[in-house]
Amino acid sequence: MQVFTDLDQVPDGFGPSVVTIGNFDGVHRGHQAVLGRLVDLARADDRLAVALTFDPHPAQVHRPETAPELLTGLRDRLDLLARAGLDAALVVPYTLDLAAQTPEEFVTRYLVDGLGARSVVVGHDVRFGKGNAGTLATMVELGGTHGFEVVAVDDVGECAPGSAGARERWSSSAARALLAEGDVAQAAEVLGRPHRVRGTVVHGDARGRELGFPTANLGHAEGMVPADGVYAGRLLRPRLAQEDPGNPDADLPAAISVGTNPTFDGVERRVEAYVLDRDDLDLYGETVVLELVERLRPTLRFDGIEPLIEQMHADVARARDILR
Repeated sequence: MQVFTDLDQVPDGFGPSVVTIGNFDGVHRGHQAVLGRLVDLARADDRLAVALTFDPHPAQVHRPETAPELLTGLRDRLDLLARAGLDAALVVPYTLDLAAQTPEEFVTRYLVDGLGARSVVVGHDVRFGKGNAGTLATMVELGGTHGFEVVAVDDVGECAPGSAGARERWSSSAARALLAEGDVAQAAEVLGRPHRVRGTVVHGDARGRELGFPTANLGHAEGMVPADGVYAGRLLRPRLAQEDPGNPDADLPAAISVGTNPTFDGVERRVEAYVLDRDDLDLYGETVVLELVERLRPTLRFDGIEPLIEQMHADVARARDILR
């Protein structure tokens, strides 16, 4: 998939294309339905399938104090868009100047002149342009003026009954609510895959190694960190997978801890992963991805080292069973 981070990078004469617009945070199953329709239309007419997305998220510009935590960082968002079969993605830097464009200015500059759109695929609730004045009806009207068709895709899917996102369509907010509860299994139902957190492995306190469970500690994490607790999951090594396809050490089962280590009076919230039954890995400085499959338990404070180690053995055994 080609990635353009500025409109000036798009080659002259690009297209004809089928374009969709959105933040695509999480690239959840609702997004995937839109993207699947986009790719099908593009393939049927021998056109390019393109997503126009924004960075940073508009909420981070307009209301940074209340902006939601993003499910995915930009790298993972683009990776997921590529997996959906897109030919290209245009990442538009979101600024107040961009937000001030009228719906027609936005459509003309980006969709028509920039990407050569012949079809535009959007949800029925699409909003765009200054003050979010542009609606589906506006897009249809502009399509008639500029020669592109508009394909509206219905909302699809519901979350599992009884979950934090129950009775909501598949959405980024539903996934966030589930992750805030630590319910990564139900979040995976919304996302269509296990939730991911990405980060570079940094040096920690080496306490895990002293206890017999050496962990990879993530520095700044990209992607929403779920509720504190212990999780069964996987540690993925993208660079190794690219350099040595098929290497089994590129995809490793892990027990993942999120929290402050209250047994040791910790105050800093950390994300760390113990690769099951491995103490020979040197991951310092490497960017890894943690996939969270199932929550094992909440974070607990133990009365001493021995009960903690006993519980860690139990956590590893259960994670092994789940991941097997």
